[in-house]
Amino acid sequence: MPTYHVEMMEGRTLEQKKKLVAEITRVSVEILGGVPDSVDVIITDIKRENWSTGGKLWSEPRD
Repeated sequence: MPTYHVEMMEGRTLEQKKKLVAEITRVSVEILGGVPDSVDVIITDIKRENWSTGGKLWSEPRD
């Protein structure tokens, strides 16, 4: 079964992360088959100062 790597800016609550991994697992089993225990989800929280879009760090004010 799959291993998912989720990268997102930090700031989500533990409850949000629990819901996210539960739904990723549920949909994976629904579509791919298998059992929930075979689905891995790895979450990496990234600081806003380490993420850039359009050449601008997310820790800087947005226009």
